[in-house]
Amino acid sequence: MHTRAMTAALASDACESGIALSAERLFRRHASFVASFLVRLGLQPDEIEDAVQEVFLVAHRQGGYRPGPAQPRTWLAAIALRVSMKTKTRNHRSRRDRKILSELMTFVGPSANVFDEMEAREIVQRILDEMDPERRAVLILFELEGEACESIAAALGIEIGTVYSRLYRARQEFQRVCARLEARWKGRTIIRNGGAA
Repeated sequence: MHTRAMTAALASDACESGIALSAERLFRRHASFVASFLVRLGLQPDEIEDAVQEVFLVAHRQGGYRPGPAQPRTWLAAIALRVSMKTKTRNHRSRRDRKILSELMTFVGPSANVFDEMEAREIVQRILDEMDPERRAVLILFELEGEACESIAAALGIEIGTVYSRLYRARQEFQRVCARLEARWKGRTIIRNGGAA
């Protein structure tokens, strides 16, 4: 999401947080956010449309958004997290059984920098896919969506300290995977460029 669009969405949430919103209004304003969030949570492309519909069906059954400590987007994110976990369980998928490095090597050429250009988003998604779902949700909401920790805590029904702890552990996990990929990539590059096999 572009900075201007993100600012507008956050401002819209700030204005909306004090009023009740129907599921229909939530859908019009936040369907693309929910779809993006579900993708980042690791659902497959063919699962997104049904999962988005299920999120807003749950919102409708709950009578829409009611003012509280959570913003509308984080309230929807909490529902989306539960829907994504249910979808994964229901489908019994062993989502991305292959190791992240072997998948990555299929897509990255010998002269590419592993953290550059078009592969960056794909690499970030693959790293996120490897993470614990609860930590991943907090990391996405805080780092990528710009949500406040207080709002995340309220939406997920957890203590603020738990949000900080999950965020800290998620950042550590993310950095570990990045470092591992970078080290393995450097070793592969040396071998491809004529070093000892």
